[in-house]
Amino acid sequence: MNWKTAIAYSTTIIVWGSAFPGIKIALQSYSPEHLALLRLLIGAVVLVIFAVIKKINMPERKDLPVILLLGFLGFTVYHGALSAGEETVSAGAASLLISVAPVFSAVLAAIFLKERVSKAGWIGSAIAFSGVALISLGSSHSLSAVAAGILLILVAAAGESCYFVFQAKYLNKYGFIPFTIYTILAGALFMLFFLPGTWAEIKQAAPASTYAVIYLGLFPTILPYFALAYVISKAGAAEATSSLYLTPAAALIISWAALGEVPSWLSLFGGILTLVGVSLPLWAEKRKQPLPVTCESLEGDL
Repeated sequence: MNWKTAIAYSTTIIVWGSAFPGIKIALQSYSPEHLALLRLLIGAVVLVIFAVIKKINMPERKDLPVILLLGFLGFTVYHGALSAGEETVSAGAASLLISVAPVFSAVLAAIFLKERVSKAGWIGSAIAFSGVALISLGSSHSLSAVAAGILLILVAAAGESCYFVFQAKYLNKYGFIPFTIYTILAGALFMLFFLPGTWAEIKQAAPASTYAVIYLGLFPTILPYFALAYVISKAGAAEATSSLYLTPAAALIISWAALGEVPSWLSLFGGILTLVGVSLPLWAEKRKQPLPVTCESLEGDL
């Protein structure tokens, strides 16, 4: 890994991790739906300008229904449900809960793409959801309020999983950056349903909350996707996406520094269990991989 890849790697983890405390700050003045709307609108405006400058082509008309659906699931549902969930769930806990997205992805791939879920995958899923239960029990809010928030965040994780599972065909067709632009614009389009009342909230909002919304729209909504695309091009998809398991660590540190949030030991242990469960299939798969190809064997194949 050269220094450019390392910077892109770190940017993805830190900026995505900062989104969770950023949402918490924005929620002090904004409703979850208006926060998600403004975040996606800011991102959409910047991406339209980028698309015009780079002369990115429009998608084919026949692909528009799928792009709209994936944009709705990956951005409208994800951002809306995550923002609503963080009203009762701490920023650090939310980042840990979102990390179960690969579990949903594996189940969806097994159902719709006929991919086999390994024994390690099922065991890891059970461990991950045990961790989710401990996170909920370790919360300082009432169990009923936390349960509703956790359910919303799991809905966000499920939406994100659908987006990642079913995008492969269109990534190959359009490329990572153009397809991401299409789907963010689609997600912003669906959020326009919540436009009424937004301006009134902006006028009454505390400056810190408004700055947080602008930050969320300009950075976590856009920058990590470009950085991740660069890492994928240099290190491969598996290595790039596995780095995202470090996002909750960044979120916990930033939440502690910015918000003074200190997770309970029970929630922290639940978070560790969740990450172990999600990572277990990856570790098992890496153990099965053959030894690296040597120069001699490569020359023989050529």
